[in-house]
Amino acid sequence: MRNPSSGTLERLQKRSEFLNIARIGRKAVTQGLVLQARALEPDHDGPLRVGYTASRKVGGAVQRNRARRRLRAVVHDVLNTMAAPGHEFVLIARANTLSRSYDGLVADLRRALSKVGALKEETRP
Repeated sequence: MRNPSSGTLERLQKRSEFLNIARIGRKAVTQGLVLQARALEPDHDGPLRVGYTASRKVGGAVQRNRARRRLRAVVHDVLNTMAAPGHEFVLIARANTLSRSYDGLVADLRRALSKVGALKEETRP
């Protein structure tokens, strides 16, 4: 996945990549989402890598797909501008992802980035 306006994002697709981030990385739970983040080597200058998942707790297939689409939209608007480079992220939808306002999801992602230590220095309050 590429965001032409400000950098690139790559999708995590292999189960082993998701499990590796869950095992090694840090986790932040917010009202609308769960963020798992893993810092890469300090000299890594590649694109940010992001994966999305939603369990059956979110709902049926239609609800899970909608929740993942909402997470992708938030990432598209937030991650390239606020996330520190050199990280991999997994966003996990929660039941509240579907009912939470878009601004609430943006605030949740920003708060989660801060909790896991992946917020860019210039965007910190």
